[in-house]
Amino acid sequence: MTAATVRDRLSDESGLTLSEMLVVLVILGVVLAALTGLFVSAMRTEVDQAKRFQAQQEARLALDGLRREVHCAEGISPSAVAGYPATSITITLGAYCSSTPSGGPVTWCTVPTSGAHALWRTPGTACTPTGGVKKADHLTAGAVFTNLATGTPGSNERAKLSVDLPVDADPTTTSGLYRLQDDIVLRNSARS
Repeated sequence: MTAATVRDRLSDESGLTLSEMLVVLVILGVVLAALTGLFVSAMRTEVDQAKRFQAQQEARLALDGLRREVHCAEGISPSAVAGYPATSITITLGAYCSSTPSGGPVTWCTVPTSGAHALWRTPGTACTPTGGVKKADHLTAGAVFTNLATGTPGSNERAKLSVDLPVDADPTTTSGLYRLQDDIVLRNSARS
């Protein structure tokens, strides 16, 4: 380009028309709205996944603690209901159990919370959150202790407790249910 051509281009005062400017602004608005929606969706998903992970982790740790105490138990009995499925159980621990140095009973029970249930471990035979420790939250069912079987006669089996912990951090959706199920053997029970 020559110097005259450059000078002519720089001195040209033509620009965008109003309609061209509006089209650019509309396209920019559509792109920014899509990007904002994408970021908001990603943030909601991240928060949802963090809640689900936390609820599932609490349930796994609660089941692990319950399993330890049931393995160490001298005896288990349902409380607060007659039979199974049960909302609570009382575990009689021996003095040799590390979770209760003095031995004695502890109660594992579910307590209704806003829209869900929480699993508590309380000292003694009563199901009261006062003095207890919340072990898991966001349970979708209260009756989590589904069976206490003594074993088939002549099978040489020990008694076992069946536990079902359905966990959902957001019960308004059906896609987030996480279920922990286990049959915990009472190691100190007599064989049938």
